[in-house]
Amino acid sequence: MIDLRVTLNDAEFAAGVAVAYQVSVGPSPPELSQRIEQLVARRAAEEFPPPNIRQAIRDMLRKGGFKPAGRNKPASEYLAQAAREGRFPRIDNLVDVNNLVSLESGLPISLLDLDAVGPRAEIRYGREGEKYVFNAAGQEIDLGGLMCLCRVDESGASTPLGNPIKDSMAGKLTPRTRNVVGVIYASTRAIDTPSLQRIAAEFATLLQQFGGAADAQNAVLR
Repeated sequence: MIDLRVTLNDAEFAAGVAVAYQVSVGPSPPELSQRIEQLVARRAAEEFPPPNIRQAIRDMLRKGGFKPAGRNKPASEYLAQAAREGRFPRIDNLVDVNNLVSLESGLPISLLDLDAVGPRAEIRYGREGEKYVFNAAGQEIDLGGLMCLCRVDESGASTPLGNPIKDSMAGKLTPRTRNVVGVIYASTRAIDTPSLQRIAAEFATLLQQFGGAADAQNAVLR
């Protein structure tokens, strides 16, 4: 299991973590596609995420000084809007599992290449002036005040690779990805620990079922 530490000043923050090893990146199998289509149809006809979850997640993101609105709304809200507008993204089996879990739970998730993250990581607030590229067009997101999943190297230097809004290109999955880490960003105002544990466990199971992982582990961190 990755050594992941939470260094936020937020007593309500919780993270569900799923780590999967020896995965294979490829098209989603029919069973996964069917599950996504059924869930998208349900979410398209309802208000989602529920107001209590949406507000709790936005308040969580504001604690570091970030403003989660407009193009910077949580990834879970983006996915729900995409479901309502008939443009839910379909990428590959692993990202589709990630998006399925997010659309089921209403919580934002980072899914990163574990080999890019490395054996040590932390979740901290982005520092003033920190940015990273989040798409192939070279667009950047300003990370100041935004909680970030960061690689920690042997010297102790901390490099942001993911967050609840947009993950970095440096940490994204590629056809060569073999190990992954998923982090579910949550607030105890939105979900209790046993429920978050169940979501993390389901995430790990789906990465095995549809990603071919030889082994998968899960945990909840505070």
